[in-house]
Amino acid sequence: MKGEKENIIPIDIVEEMKTAYIDYSMSVIVSRALPDVRDGLKPVHRRVLYGMLELGVTYNKAYKKSARIVGEVLGKYHPHGDASVYDTMVRMAQNWSLRYPLVDGQGNFGSMDGDSPAAMRYTEARLKKITDEMVADINKKAVDFQPNFDDSLEEPTVFPAKIPNLLVNGSSGIAVGMATNMPPHNLTEIINGTIAYIENNDISIEELMNYIKAPDFPTGGIIYGTSGIRSAFMTGKGKIVIRAKLSIEALKNGREQIVITEIPYQVNKASMIEKTAQLIQEKVIEGITEVRDESDRDGLRIVYELRKDAIAQIVVNKLYKYTQLQTQFVVNNVALVKGRPQTLHLKDLIKNYIEHRHDVIIRRTKFDLEESQKKAHILEGYIIALDHLDQVITLIRSSSDTEQAKIGLMNTFQLSEIQSKSILEMRLQRLTGLERNKIEKEYEEIKKIIQNLQEILGSFSIQMSVIKNELIELREKFGDERRSVIEPNAEEFDEEDMIENNQMVITISHQGYTKRTSLAEYKIQGRGGIGTKSASTKEEDFTEHLLVANNLDYLFIFTSKGRMFSIKAYKIPESSKNSQGRAIQNIIPIEESDKVRNVINVRNLDNIEFIESHYIVLCTTNGIIKKTLLKEFCKFRTGWINAITINENDELLDVQLTNGNNEIVLASRDGQAIRFHEKEVRSMGRTAMGVIGMQFKNEEDTLIGMVCVTDPKTELLVVSEQGYGKRSAIESYRITHRNGQGVKTLDVTEKTGKLVAIKEVSPTDELMIINKSGIAIRMLLNKIRITGRIAQGVRLIKLYEGDAIASVEKIQTLDAPLPSDNEYVGTENIELEVHEGTENTTES
Repeated sequence: MKGEKENIIPIDIVEEMKTAYIDYSMSVIVSRALPDVRDGLKPVHRRVLYGMLELGVTYNKAYKKSARIVGEVLGKYHPHGDASVYDTMVRMAQNWSLRYPLVDGQGNFGSMDGDSPAAMRYTEARLKKITDEMVADINKKAVDFQPNFDDSLEEPTVFPAKIPNLLVNGSSGIAVGMATNMPPHNLTEIINGTIAYIENNDISIEELMNYIKAPDFPTGGIIYGTSGIRSAFMTGKGKIVIRAKLSIEALKNGREQIVITEIPYQVNKASMIEKTAQLIQEKVIEGITEVRDESDRDGLRIVYELRKDAIAQIVVNKLYKYTQLQTQFVVNNVALVKGRPQTLHLKDLIKNYIEHRHDVIIRRTKFDLEESQKKAHILEGYIIALDHLDQVITLIRSSSDTEQAKIGLMNTFQLSEIQSKSILEMRLQRLTGLERNKIEKEYEEIKKIIQNLQEILGSFSIQMSVIKNELIELREKFGDERRSVIEPNAEEFDEEDMIENNQMVITISHQGYTKRTSLAEYKIQGRGGIGTKSASTKEEDFTEHLLVANNLDYLFIFTSKGRMFSIKAYKIPESSKNSQGRAIQNIIPIEESDKVRNVINVRNLDNIEFIESHYIVLCTTNGIIKKTLLKEFCKFRTGWINAITINENDELLDVQLTNGNNEIVLASRDGQAIRFHEKEVRSMGRTAMGVIGMQFKNEEDTLIGMVCVTDPKTELLVVSEQGYGKRSAIESYRITHRNGQGVKTLDVTEKTGKLVAIKEVSPTDELMIINKSGIAIRMLLNKIRITGRIAQGVRLIKLYEGDAIASVEKIQTLDAPLPSDNEYVGTENIELEVHEGTENTTES
C-alpha cells in the first residue's frame, strides 16, 4: 500500500538468467527430451502407456477411442496439449516408426507419405502384447512411484521393462544444448548380446558385435558399410549409411525399370518421389522417363522406368547420390543415467539395462517373499485352528463379540492378530476334511516358494539366471528376423567401376547429334562396297566427327569458337549405329552458334609425366597454328575453357595431340600440303592466338586438315569429295618451314572434287568413311594401293548422285593379327535401301 516501506531485493540479472536458464534446460533434459536408459521412454511416452494400462486397454481387451485415452492421460498425468499426447500415441502405433510398436492402433494412424493421422475421435487404440512385458510387475513395488502434477495420484518414475526397449526401439529428441538419436535394433540380436554379457561381464564390445550385428530399422533397407556401425557401438557416436533396397527388372519392350521395395528409415516417401521428379526435370538425374508409386496394402513399391539407352546401374548410383534413397542415420546415444545425461556405447547400454533389471528382480522378489510369508502365516493359523477345532468353536461361541473372540484366540493358541482375524473370517466349508488337506497342501507349496524366493535373494548368480531365463522367454515370444540387410565391406560407390572399358565409336553429326556405339556393330567390308546404314538423320544432316575411344577415356571436345569441354567417353549416351543419337547440348553446355571441330581422347590425366611432355596442337581454317602444353588443359573437369583466341572471320579447324617431336602436315581444300617440324611452333599459353602455319595461293582456299606425323616411315591418306583416295609415302612431302604454300598432294579435278581429308595411316589400320547421306563403310587400309603424291587415287566408296564424302577416320586394330581375305565380311557390293531419318529434335 501507498506509504508503506517497499521490500525490494536487488538481484544480479546475469546470475538470475544463468540460474533460470540452467533450471529450464535441466527440466527439458530430464522431463521432456531424453529417454531413461532403463526403460528407453520419455515421460510423455511412459504416461501414455501407464494411462492406457490404468484404463484397462491391454492387448486382450477391447479397443477404446483415442480421445478417451488422451483425456485419461491429460487429466491424470500429463497436463499439456492434447496434440502432444495424441502424436506420441500415434507414433508408438506406427510400424514404420518403431521397430516393435507398443500401441495397437485401429483406424488411420498416418502413412509413410507423411499423411497426418485421423482425428482422435475417429481412431481407437489399445496396448500391444509386447507392452505387457514393459509394465509387468509394476504393481509389485518393483519401481518407484512419484506424485502426479497435482499430488492426487501416483505415477511410475520408470517401467520394470523386461524388454530392453531403448536398444530395440531407439529414441530421438532435442534438448537444450544436447540431443539424442538412437537407432532401433533387432530384439533377437539384442537378447543374445545381453545374455552374452550376463554370462561374461568382461566381454568386449568387439565380442558383443558377434551377437549384435548392426541396427535393424523398421523400414528395412540396406546398411551400407560397417565403419559407422563400429563407431556407434564403440563410442556411442557414428554415421550409418542406409540405402533403399531395389532391383532392376527387364521389360518386354527392351527397356529396364528400377523397383524400390524398401526405403531408408524416417524418409518421407511422397517427398522423396517429388524431389526425384524435380531432379529429373532439372536434368540432374538423367535416364528416367517415368516415376510411379505402386505401393499398396501388400507393401511398398516405387518404380523408375528407364530410357532405352540408359545404364541402369549408373541411374541407381545417381539416385543414391542425389535423393533420399541413400541417407545417413547419425547415431548419438545420449540417455539419462540416474537423472544425468550421458553418452553411452553398446556395452554401457546393456550394462545399465541389466542393472535396472537386477534391481527390479530384487524388489519384485522381496515383494513376492513378503506376500508369501504373509500368506504362510495365515495358513499356519488355519492349521492351528483346525488342529483345535472344538476348542476354537467353543471359544468363539462363548465370546460376547468379535473382539473378545479375537483376543481369546490370540491368548489361548498364541496366534497373531492377523491369524485370529483370518480364522474368524474363515468360511465354515473350510472346516471339512477335504478343505483341511487343501490348506495343508497349499501351506507346503507356499513354503517351497518362500524357500525359492529366499534363494534368489541370497544369490547374485541366481538373480542373473532369472533375468537370463526371462530374456529367453521373450526371445521365443517376440524374436524375429532382421529387416535391414548389411553390406559389410561397402566403400563409396564409383560408377566407373560398373563400366566395361570397351572400345566404342563416338560420332557427332553436322547438326550436333552424338552417340556412343560398340565397335563390334560395324562390319568390315571390302573396298568399293556400298556400306551399311550408320545413322538415321535428316537429309541435310550427316556424321561429321568420328573417333574410337575406350569407355573410360577422357574426351577433350574442341569447338569452332576455340573452346574446350572435358567429358568421360561413357557419359556419351550409348545407341545403336542406326540411331540418331542425342543433341550434344544436352551433354555439354555448348552454344547453338558453336560447332564441334574435333575430339581428342586421353587415357589418364593423372599421369604427370605424360601431361607434362605432350602438347595440344590447334589449327584454324585461315592457316593459323598454335601449340600448348597438355597440362594446361587438365586443370578442370566441368564447364569449358578457352583453348585458343580466334580472329574475326576465322574458326578452329582441327586439334591434335603430339609428343613435342612430331612433324606437322597441313593440307588445303585446293589440294596443297605443307610439312614442317613441330618445333617450328613454340609452346604458348591457352589464350594465345598462334602463328601462321600455311599460306594459300588462292584467297578462297582454306585448310581442311592437319596431320601430326608420329613415324617417318608412315603414309598419308588423302580423300576427295567424290570418294577418291590414295596412300602416299611421307617421304614424298619434303620438309620445309611453316608459313609456306606447300606442294601438291592431290590432283584436284571435277572428277575427284575438292580435298576433304588427310590422315596419317599404316597398312594395319582400318578406315571408316561416312558420307553426307549417313552411309558408312569400314575397310582395311591395305586394300588401298600406294600411288604418287599428285595422283588421283582409287575409288573408295560408291556415291549416289548428289552425295559427297563428309567424314573420314582411321581405326587402329591393336594387338590383333591382320585377317586374311576370306575373313572379311561383305566383300560383295550389296545394295542397301537408304531410309530417310527422323526429325532433328532436341531430346530432353
